[in-house]
Amino acid sequence: MELRRAKTHDIDMVNGSLLPKIIIFFIPVMLSNMLQLVYNAADQLVVGKFAGSTYLAAVGSTASLSNLIICLLIGLSVGSSSVVARHFGAGNKKSLFRSIHTSMALSIICGFVLGIIGIVFCEPLLKLMDTPENVIDLSALYMRICFAGLPAVAVFNFGSAILRAVGDTKHPTIFITLSGIINVILNIILVVFFKLHVAGVAIATVFSQIISATLTVICLIKSDGSYKLIIKEIKLYKAELIQIVTVGIPASIQSVSFSLSNVFIQSSINSFGEFAMAGSTAASNADNIIYQAVNSLYHTSLSFCGQNFGAGKKDRIIKSVGYCSSIVVVLGLTVGGLCYIFSEQLLGLFVNNKEAIAYGIERLKISCLPYFTCGLMEVSSGALRGIDKSAVSMLISVVGVCVLRVIWIYTIFPLNRTFSTLFLTYPATWILSSIALYIVLFYYLKKMPETNKKQLQ
Repeated sequence: MELRRAKTHDIDMVNGSLLPKIIIFFIPVMLSNMLQLVYNAADQLVVGKFAGSTYLAAVGSTASLSNLIICLLIGLSVGSSSVVARHFGAGNKKSLFRSIHTSMALSIICGFVLGIIGIVFCEPLLKLMDTPENVIDLSALYMRICFAGLPAVAVFNFGSAILRAVGDTKHPTIFITLSGIINVILNIILVVFFKLHVAGVAIATVFSQIISATLTVICLIKSDGSYKLIIKEIKLYKAELIQIVTVGIPASIQSVSFSLSNVFIQSSINSFGEFAMAGSTAASNADNIIYQAVNSLYHTSLSFCGQNFGAGKKDRIIKSVGYCSSIVVVLGLTVGGLCYIFSEQLLGLFVNNKEAIAYGIERLKISCLPYFTCGLMEVSSGALRGIDKSAVSMLISVVGVCVLRVIWIYTIFPLNRTFSTLFLTYPATWILSSIALYIVLFYYLKKMPETNKKQLQ
């Protein structure tokens, strides 16, 4: 049974030429990912330029801890994306309806629960990370305000996951564009004119997140496709909830493990002092530009493999993985190379201090060029989730990235305690993990029947 698509925005992933559709799909996802960087980057740019390095360090030192909680939401939304894509590809209208409404109910519940946890425990956790005394109060203030907006973050991420799963990448991009513009304008008003510093940028971020979440819900409600959202039907359906968390929990564990390993790394950065923190924070924005570019192929791989897995089209899954892998190598080398060449100029946008810039350049010299290997890791991980092997993806990634990073910090790093040694752990773990993921992915694809339609009930 073929489900009804929206008139103008959905991409048919299970029929027709693949490469043009993959390109049409991933470009808006990449733009959307890039525009999401506007939130944190705008916070740091405005704070760094108009308030100083102490305030920049306060905002930057929260990144790893904030991501630790937000990644729980993003991981669960990956479960929604995978399950919705499979039901849509299989033409299962009843399960599609239930998975969409379960996803939105889950987003609301998780957003409020995790928001409360973040507000209550942010300061003790910042202390565990050795956040300096002169910035910890500012960091805690920034985090509490941002965590108050976590329900909006959850609704937007789950709603966007649903839209992308059925092939609509245009609407999330438009919504992020509008909310990003609002965020930048409010940052300038609240920090430059009202002198609210970290509170100002946090308030601007939350308000813009509410805008994007609202627009996403309205889009789903007004959809003329088979994924229309009906507010009064939002509730948890047991079978679909189990399917979502079966994919989403391993994805969350993987994301949280990545963030947890980054918390260990952030603690090591903090030990180098305020300028190292500020420089690393500025450099993380360039890192994030590359990551969000290659991460767009993760969502592309997951959606295309998920729909074709539901439709039982093994050949299209293999072709999707091949196209996504090729694109991510070219994209990673291009964006990473540009960030490497213009590293000093990029850092200068966020921080004025020469010592901080020197620390940032040292980080970028190591991470930029090999970033395409992180992209290959993302593509293979997304494909495994699309073919219902989320737990396998999680296990390989947690061991290959997170465990090895922690081992690196406590063994290799103490032998040569420099910034370079600390950040070499990134390319080393990307390469090892991507090799393992591709081996396992093609093992499962080889075992898969040529026709294996998944009519998920």
